Amino acid sequence: MSTQATAATMSNMTSARPALPATFAGGGAGFSSAFQAVQSDVASFIAEGGGSSLGGPDNAASQAPLSADGAALRARLAGQAIGGTGTVDDGGIDGDAQQQFLATIRPHAEAAAAKLGVSPDIVAAHAALESGWGQRPLRNGTVDSNNLFGIKAGSQWQGDVAANVTTEYEHGAAVKKVEKFRSYPDQATAFRDYADLLASNPRYQTALNAGNDAHAFASGLARGGYATDPAYVQKLSKLAARIARTDY
Repeated sequence: MSTQATAATMSNMTSARPALPATFAGGGAGFSSAFQAVQSDVASFIAEGGGSSLGGPDNAASQAPLSADGAALRARLAGQAIGGTGTVDDGGIDGDAQQQFLATIRPHAEAAAAKLGVSPDIVAAHAALESGWGQRPLRNGTVDSNNLFGIKAGSQWQGDVAANVTTEYEHGAAVKKVEKFRSYPDQATAFRDYADLLASNPRYQTALNAGNDAHAFASGLARGGYATDPAYVQKLSKLAARIARTDY
């Protein structure tokens, strides 16, 4: 879901980076043998599914722990992979892809925002959070459903439907389920339906007319039951703040 707008300075990145294990410090043959052993350790860990432990608590419980050296190396490599910022909210989506996504949806976000009484940045952040910056779309078979907001197809929905696996939180635990979602012919239709849904459903009235207050908007959605993720308000609020202060 990428909320730190300020890039880390070189000094910060250096000081924040975990120190290498002592077996690496001397170089030469000692370094080579130690590195090969740890590299094998990390590779085995990833092959057994450890690389996806960020996907939720359902993955973490079954993983065997790395050795101390392996954990240190994995932490250092992870820090480099995310630019030293310590955040993984972007899901590996690079800045150019984010910029392109925001530019594409901007007219639709502005129209929806005007109806909802909120900033276009908040609507754009909501779309980015739910769709992984447009890189993880819900699909109707092999076709993109254009459902950027993860809106489910209830009994009143008369349009096309896309069945997809999703993560729901039940009693604080993440559970994978297959749910039916609304499917749209294009993004413009998706944004109109999104705005109509929030504006007309009494459950989401406290989210309306929040202006630039992303936290108030996100809290209104959460109270209305829009999402089950206990961290949803924080994720959406931080992402909206980042988009608002970043020149895309």
